[in-house]
Amino acid sequence: MIQFFNSDFIAQFIKPSLVFILAGLCEIGGGYLVWLWVHGNKSIGWGILGFVILGLYGLVATWQPANFARTYASYGGVFIVMSLLWAWKFDGFIPNKFDLIGAAIALVGVSIIFFAPR
Repeated sequence: MIQFFNSDFIAQFIKPSLVFILAGLCEIGGGYLVWLWVHGNKSIGWGILGFVILGLYGLVATWQPANFARTYASYGGVFIVMSLLWAWKFDGFIPNKFDLIGAAIALVGVSIIFFAPR
């Protein structure tokens, strides 16, 4: 029987996926707080917190096992999906079928760039 959650699977797929999600939350969450400060008439404290969280994004992204090029190229696709989900949850934006198709294509690209055997 194949073990799906062996140490190789965790190291190659689960850990990088979790790091992508954490990095996405830092970048999108931080950016959103800055956006609220600038466009939503929130206090400067929101903006400062947003800048701090954006800085954490830069650190979290370095936790990826792949090199800089693959990490950041792949993160672009993850960012597309997470941005749509964030806007849906926090801004009331409802993705249409073209948003969803584009996001799915981006994730296929991410999978090829980041997870393809070398």
